[in-house]
Amino acid sequence: MSAHSPRRKRSPWTILVAIVLTAVVGFPIYWMLNTALSSQRVLYTEPQPLLPQLGNWEELADDLDGVPVVSMLSNSAIIAIGTTVLTILLATLCAYALSRYRFHGRGLVSFLLFSTQMVPQAVFLIPIYALFLGLGLVNNLWGLVLVNAAFALPVSTFIIKVGMDGIPYELEEAARVDNSPPLGTLTAVLLPLVLPSIAAAAVLAFFAGWGEFMYAATFVTGREMWPASVGLSVLAEQPSSSMPAIMTVATLFAAPAVVFFLLVQRHIVSGLTAGAVKG
Repeated sequence: MSAHSPRRKRSPWTILVAIVLTAVVGFPIYWMLNTALSSQRVLYTEPQPLLPQLGNWEELADDLDGVPVVSMLSNSAIIAIGTTVLTILLATLCAYALSRYRFHGRGLVSFLLFSTQMVPQAVFLIPIYALFLGLGLVNNLWGLVLVNAAFALPVSTFIIKVGMDGIPYELEEAARVDNSPPLGTLTAVLLPLVLPSIAAAAVLAFFAGWGEFMYAATFVTGREMWPASVGLSVLAEQPSSSMPAIMTVATLFAAPAVVFFLLVQRHIVSGLTAGAVKG
């Protein structure tokens, strides 16, 4: 008898529903790409064709002339990657302390940490701006990394902590018998076991940094420092901007986030549901 349980056969209705949902969710992305490849004349004088028109490259290049697409995407990448790295580093250490150490006020620390999610981010806009103005972090990408990491930290800490709570203490005790220091135990024993939780937290942090708009539009004034979210907004507000050019930038802006999600999607569900089942 095989050690693996037989894979359950999917019904035709399940497959049909999956196809319909995929088409509904994917159609806006397809239409965005189709619009980016269409001619401006076709969009405003004729019904938009269902199939992308591939002969619009010269017109599209002229429409995007002067738009710092590479610079905007690079700035967004710096913010997103910086936010993800800083968030995961701090959230892992914070989750380890809350999960493995017993100290007075631990419940209060957890409450204060997660109570920040009860207040809209816009409430903190003016105080953070005044603070960053004094620290010289206005019109600075690293300031956006700090503010996005601060807002992504509580949820990421909770996700990683739940994963650590499901790991038996006996594994750490065995490491301590071998004279492993706490940091060594964390990196060598716990981290490999909570990688799904870290991947789920990394996705949330990356999306928070990649899609940053409110603080970037307020703190960043130089055109060369615009992330793609702000640059796309400014491009869409200009009357001279063509719809294909706007949709091209939007497609390039959405693509990295989709790729990053696909790379770590295997770990997301297991990371978000870690500790949900006990037994």
